[in-house]
Amino acid sequence: MNGNGASERFDTVVVGGGQAGLAMGYQLRRRGQRFVILEAADRIGDSWRKRWDSLRLFTPARHDGLPGWDFPAPGWSFPTRDEMAEYLEAYAARFELPVRTGMRVDGLRREGDRLVVTAGDHAFEADNVVVASGAYERAKLPAFAADLDPGIAQLHSSRYLGPSQLREGGVLVVGAGNSGAEIALESAANGHPTWLSGRPVGEIPFRIEGTASRLLLERLVIRFVFYRVLTVRTPAGRKARSQRASQGAPLIRTKAADFEAAGIDRVARVAGVRDGWPVLEDGRLLQVANVVWCTGFEHNFSWIDLPGVGRHEPPHERGVVQGEPGLYLLGLHFLYSLSSAMIHGVGRDADHIARHIAARTAARRRPGERVAVSA
Repeated sequence: MNGNGASERFDTVVVGGGQAGLAMGYQLRRRGQRFVILEAADRIGDSWRKRWDSLRLFTPARHDGLPGWDFPAPGWSFPTRDEMAEYLEAYAARFELPVRTGMRVDGLRREGDRLVVTAGDHAFEADNVVVASGAYERAKLPAFAADLDPGIAQLHSSRYLGPSQLREGGVLVVGAGNSGAEIALESAANGHPTWLSGRPVGEIPFRIEGTASRLLLERLVIRFVFYRVLTVRTPAGRKARSQRASQGAPLIRTKAADFEAAGIDRVARVAGVRDGWPVLEDGRLLQVANVVWCTGFEHNFSWIDLPGVGRHEPPHERGVVQGEPGLYLLGLHFLYSLSSAMIHGVGRDADHIARHIAARTAARRRPGERVAVSA
């Protein structure tokens, strides 16, 4: 409830004020919808500010803008973490999007024909709810992480900011995807003996800052393959979607040769813990001072109290949840295409969902009821 015990009412509540939620807000405002965006953080862009200090995007700035506003940087530069955070904050201000920060949503239920979203003692009623909290909701850790010696510093990649957090001594980075590769290289560059554990995921065959990247990455991969070819409507896209869940994405900025040059030891997967130390599948024991878990994220839909919605991604048709009228998903990996969780792809998915919401809202709105955008 909102202080006086009353719920606020909107056509649509958007949960999450990151890139997906802001793109959704832009599309809803274009269509004259009454909506609010609820963001858990105290400031727009904080989901980026909390990532590691040296992070840069993999896509050039010319592909990092949301609908209606190109990213304000040279087209072939690669924005930093903070530049992206500032852009999102400025984007919300530019389009006067009704974002309420400090609103951590903790419940969603249905009352009659309306949905009710709660955030602490605040309640919001709506015909539609868009879950746009993204693909990085809850850090995933193996159960045996709790068995490591308490003297070992443990960090998940979501809480890693830089080498200053590491204790003196060896570093084991668990997970050989893009995050793990970049963190391992940064660790080694700062004088830590470093081990990188995990199955190799492959790599793109060129440097993303080079000429080949401008010809291939932008024109072929980003514009065509990621956006148009690899979708849930094509056989190649459906195959890529299933493989991505089990194999992960290839290395984009780093190469296998970089690990060797940096003196990083590539080792087998971590199988468990013995005597407080991480033990590998080949039986090797690593006596390290630090473990950085780059083991990914998992969905967290536990706050949604609706039939058929639980821990895992509910069944949906391009973000329209099946069997739950008015419930939508946005910003998830491969929602529609390989680019769905990427900045350059989320706008298309938001436009599709906004058209669906606008049609549904028009059908439900009472004759003569005035349409206005509310904050």
